[in-house]
Amino acid sequence: MTVVAVVGAQWGDEGKGKIIDFLSEQAQCVARYQGGPNAGHTVVTGDEQFVLHSIPSGIVHPGKRCLVGHGVVIDPQALLAEIEHLESREIRVEGRLTISPGAHLIIPYHRLLDQASEKHLGGGKLGTTGRGIGPAYTDKAARVGVRLGDLLAPDRLREKVRMNLQEKNLLLRELYGQTELSLEEILQEYCVYRDRLAPFIEDTTLLLWEAIDRGDHILVEGAQGTMLDVDLGTYPFVTSSNAAIGGACTGLGIPPKVITTVIGVVKAYATRVGEGPFPTELTGKEGDVLRERGMEYGATTGRPRRCGWFDAVVARYAVRVNGLRFLAVTKLDVLDEAAQISVCVGYRWQGKEYREITSEIPSLADCEPVYVERRGWRESTLGVTSYEALPIEARNYVEFISSEVGVPVGIISTGPRRDQTIVLQNAFSPPP
Repeated sequence: MTVVAVVGAQWGDEGKGKIIDFLSEQAQCVARYQGGPNAGHTVVTGDEQFVLHSIPSGIVHPGKRCLVGHGVVIDPQALLAEIEHLESREIRVEGRLTISPGAHLIIPYHRLLDQASEKHLGGGKLGTTGRGIGPAYTDKAARVGVRLGDLLAPDRLREKVRMNLQEKNLLLRELYGQTELSLEEILQEYCVYRDRLAPFIEDTTLLLWEAIDRGDHILVEGAQGTMLDVDLGTYPFVTSSNAAIGGACTGLGIPPKVITTVIGVVKAYATRVGEGPFPTELTGKEGDVLRERGMEYGATTGRPRRCGWFDAVVARYAVRVNGLRFLAVTKLDVLDEAAQISVCVGYRWQGKEYREITSEIPSLADCEPVYVERRGWRESTLGVTSYEALPIEARNYVEFISSEVGVPVGIISTGPRRDQTIVLQNAFSPPP
């Protein structure tokens, strides 16, 4: 039995979908532990591209069992559209996908409140996707959330939605000046979802334990990244769940001792979507070049991503809080044309230099990055599958990142396809 967890080690959008898809070949089960349909994992197989929002990336591999844990929030409409889209492309979903009855549901009032709140905040907005994820997690924490299993109990569903609407309609009407929602219309809509989603609802925690007992290889996938974790990230500019490794245990119901390996995915540079501090951000031409070469636009929203140089301080922090065994470096080929590449190795704040993120620094927005310059390689690495075949400067860059961060680089992605990958460590082998 091997349980491999893949986490984002930056601000999300690191290319986890590619890495999870690549590793799924060796796994029997792929399980998602947190986040909502604001996540977009892009998977390229041959000439086909799939963008997955709620369903684990392993679904495009025939025969893989895919689980969605109770730590995930579900938009039934978006989930069903995703299922239908996959099946229209001859990817079998029914019989392979199982969703926990404890996963919380996004209800129409969550979306309306999310969008209205962002508008109300004005210049202080958080940069959410407006899809209701934050308000759904708010209700979960307030113990008034509606869960997927409630769809199977109509009386309980009615009472929960009725009680919630008393408060939500008051907020929509009095604070945001919006039209109230109808209880009966919501129930009618969600009864349709119940009939269509019922075959997918089962206790995922028990299924995971059965897979562990069988000795299966299990791949655990998160959404977003460590710096967006609600507790460990750049609060308040974070997501509403635990994207770091702790969320895997709470979101799937597995103890830490069964997780054998944690892999942190990083881009060879850095990106961030939405508001919040980003010390290495490039706001001029260099940032535009990275954005266009890396096609840095949100898979879910289409929003342009903010781009910057690799931040070893952030990656060191991710190593520490996640217990990373090694890094998977993606999009190395995006840097192919750069003559000089900067790497942030520390922060300067109030005249003092820091190599670690610490509570002494009140906000990363106030930090000046300390850079080391590396020479670029100025030749193509696209599709290279052998480490020795990389240009010497590219190898030096990868090894410099590894030495600065303090863990090996085990996987290098040199393009979006599965076969455009260099493997230096087997994730499913026992740790040394």
